[in-house]
Amino acid sequence: MKTIRIQRNKRLRDDPGTGHNRWHPDIEPILTVEPGEDFVLETRDASDGQVREGLSFADLARHDKKAGHPLTGPVFVKGAEPGDLLEVEFLEINPQPYGWTVIRPGAGLLREDFQEGFLAHWQLADGFGRSAQVPGVRIPEGAFMGTVGVAPSRALVQQWAAREAALVARGGIAMPPDAQDAVPAAQPMAGEGLRTIPPRENGGNLDIRQLTRGARLELPVFVPGALFSAGDAHYAQGDSECCITAIEMGATLTARLHLHKGEAARRKTRFPRFSHPGWFMAPQWAAPHDFIATMGFPIDPDGTQHGEDLTLAARNALREMILLLGERGFSPHQAYVICSLAVDLRISNAVDLPNVGVSALLPRAIFE
Repeated sequence: MKTIRIQRNKRLRDDPGTGHNRWHPDIEPILTVEPGEDFVLETRDASDGQVREGLSFADLARHDKKAGHPLTGPVFVKGAEPGDLLEVEFLEINPQPYGWTVIRPGAGLLREDFQEGFLAHWQLADGFGRSAQVPGVRIPEGAFMGTVGVAPSRALVQQWAAREAALVARGGIAMPPDAQDAVPAAQPMAGEGLRTIPPRENGGNLDIRQLTRGARLELPVFVPGALFSAGDAHYAQGDSECCITAIEMGATLTARLHLHKGEAARRKTRFPRFSHPGWFMAPQWAAPHDFIATMGFPIDPDGTQHGEDLTLAARNALREMILLLGERGFSPHQAYVICSLAVDLRISNAVDLPNVGVSALLPRAIFE
């Protein structure tokens, strides 16, 4: 079976020809497959191997800050042309034995609440993750690829960079192209390439935990050959990944790519689609049957009422869950990590104005 192998003891920058960490159409493919052909990608973790067992949060200050989401690829798909639809079938995702979760000050859904960093190391074995930094819980394996996508065209690189720059100018948050820590380091890819932090129409950092074994992801093709890449595997994650990381890990992906000629152009859809034929059929640890839950509404702590603010409602649901976990003896940082890995945020109502509601569901089964 065709395989892209990596040297797991080396950073992407030190293992040339195995991947990239920017989106750009000029990045050369390193594997070619036929539609319907199985292939294997060995992938690095989101930190590009910088987070290791034994490190403290303070050690992370010395790491490269813009090397995140190293991807393995691109893979050239024979016959793929702009306007086609690429269907990614996830056959197998095999975890590495170590993972990590970090809370970074100034990031995440509750960034105003957490001004101190936190790092948890996870041992991944026998279908569960356990951490000495978050004792008393075991997180069941639900491995998936956090980042999966295809290359944008040159026109889309410019268009997407411009719209994100406009958002920053309006006071929003986005990360513009930046050559620092870019792989490949050659121009124009380094200076023009889009950062892999957000998802976009080409896929990317989707962080959808249902994209595990058996799932199918549909992506529009923008360049000849599609130029498919993947990385940033997660051992487990709740819906929202609220602290900004899951259990991050290296992994080995086995996939199959199906090509639907002209289908993306015919559909005229803007964003990717996905499906999972067995998600609700088999027992899923993260589709909880025995759970505890908290609720949130768009009301500030001082009692100020907001309308139709689902983000504020979600934050309040998480804050209530952190309080609930505190009653079980977990520190706020431990509780926040648990929320990011095992809590599912659900929109319970989006129409009962002014108090739209979000619920936070946590499976009881995670508690040892």
